Amino acid sequence: MSDELELRFGPQHPAIQGVLVLRLRVDGDRIVECRPVIGHLHRGLEKLFETRPFGESLPLTDHLDLASPVTSNLAYAGAVERLLGIEAPPRARFLRTLFAELQRIASHLLWLGTHAADAGAVPPFFAALRERDRVLDLWESYLAAWPGESGLRPGGLSHDLPEGWGERCREFLAEFPAALSRGEGALTESRLWKKRTVGLGALAAEAAVDLGVTGPALRASGVAWDLRKARPCEAWGEVDFDVPLGRNGDTYDRYRVRIEEMRQAARIAVQCLDRLPDGPVLADLPAELVAPRDAEVYHAVEGPRGEIGFYLVGDGTATPWRCHPRAPSLANLQALPEICRGELVSDLVTLIGTLDLALGEVDR
Repeated sequence: MSDELELRFGPQHPAIQGVLVLRLRVDGDRIVECRPVIGHLHRGLEKLFETRPFGESLPLTDHLDLASPVTSNLAYAGAVERLLGIEAPPRARFLRTLFAELQRIASHLLWLGTHAADAGAVPPFFAALRERDRVLDLWESYLAAWPGESGLRPGGLSHDLPEGWGERCREFLAEFPAALSRGEGALTESRLWKKRTVGLGALAAEAAVDLGVTGPALRASGVAWDLRKARPCEAWGEVDFDVPLGRNGDTYDRYRVRIEEMRQAARIAVQCLDRLPDGPVLADLPAELVAPRDAEVYHAVEGPRGEIGFYLVGDGTATPWRCHPRAPSLANLQALPEICRGELVSDLVTLIGTLDLALGEVDR
């Protein structure tokens, strides 16, 4: 007679930022099997893309990852530009890279605060959200300069930086590394934090590659794959930065990689401001964006969670015949059963948090 039990985790649980069901098979307090059940948040997003003109679909990308809309915007705008043969001006490329790195910082800060709180470390939550608010204030002040505009778009940006924005951004970037070090100090060398994370949910490099994992979760397993280095677009090929790697692929390594990624993001952002060229921020575009018939492209950027890309097929009209987002959270979710196997049920919340999933990307 088996002592195993089947448990249902979710769909409503404070540790799941969205709607996800996990079917667990446990033996005592150990997880034998974890099966994610998705589909509860399905909105038909891909078909919505295929009913709207290229220039009007950008707001839909916000709903893939509400914690990191800028990188979703950038991936879609880049795919449309490649499909239609549009080239964004140099100033726009540097500004879009700057915005993407600020978004990376904001997304990782949100993850850091919530992940630490879920694991029982509450103080970093408030410090992380305080710094994240500073990034969001910068983005809000940029958008407020031209009310009703969405910022990123195919061909560049809707408008240039408002007066004084660059100085406020430099002030934040100058102060952020010290603030991050203070917040990190409460965790990195903490005996309790290491006890909760070191060796937990280890993911081997081979398994990560086979499962299609990308982003910090992949690099924590020691795989040096970052689209900003491997296939640079925008201004990433013109700035200097390092790609942090882990060794053990456990929860602690994934934490350390994201912490260092924030430092590198601030480093990139400073270089974008230093090297920002003059000129327009939007290319000369036709009144209607029409894709060539039978043209197809795939374009991806390195988002906070990994490779976010769009596959577009044109049919000679102003709307795509096919639009498919390649969302990192869907692929990274496939690693959850792997990292949960053999771990304690009490660690499940920490294991979900270590992957930093956006359920809007999982169910489209």
